[in-house]
This record gives sequence, C-alpha cells and structure tokens, in this order.
Amino acid sequence: MTYDRELADRLRAELSADPRVTEQAMFGGLAFLVEGAMVVAVSGRGGLMVRCDPARAEELLAAEGVCPMVMRGRELDGWLRVSPAAVDDDAALRHWVGIGQDATRRLQDR
Repeated sequence: MTYDRELADRLRAELSADPRVTEQAMFGGLAFLVEGAMVVAVSGRGGLMVRCDPARAEELLAAEGVCPMVMRGRELDGWLRVSPAAVDDDAALRHWVGIGQDATRRLQDR
C-alpha cells in the first residue's frame, strides 16, 4: 500500500515554516524529520506514525483512533499510530504534529 499523498501534502504545509524539516521515504511511507530525527510519518498502512514522550504514551493512547506503534510484532516505545480519521481536520493534524515536535525537541535537547 502506498502512503496517502493528500495527508503528506497536509503535513508538508503544516511543517513548511521550519527550514530544518526534511522528508525521507521510510517504512513504506514518507517521514518528516527535523535535523535528522523523525517527528512524524505518513504510514504506508494509513494514518500517521507519531513520535511521543514515552511518559505521555498512556495519556495519548486514550484518544480515539490512537494505538501503540507495532513493528515486527513489537511495540515501539515512544511511538504511536494515529488513524486517518483522527487527523481528518487541520486542528487535529496540528495537535499530533505538535506532539511529535515536542518529543523530538526533548530528544535533541538531551
């Protein structure tokens, strides 16, 4: 399955103000990185992969359409899968992009 190009365009528009953002094909989707660290990706399986602060994972998983990111049968700490329906409007997309940006910023500040 190819990734949702419309969702990729929405992410691109949301992140366009940051000149440090780059794009890279990854995991069958399209990842958006800040200084080499992945913030969010349009998944080839639909929806988004979003980096999060592991300490907030339980809170964030309570949102509708959000589940742990699982790769090769293993949950990835600090990553969430967000369904397409959970980012169907710009405010919701902005919310999840912000979560990814905050988590990436914390990671880079270490």
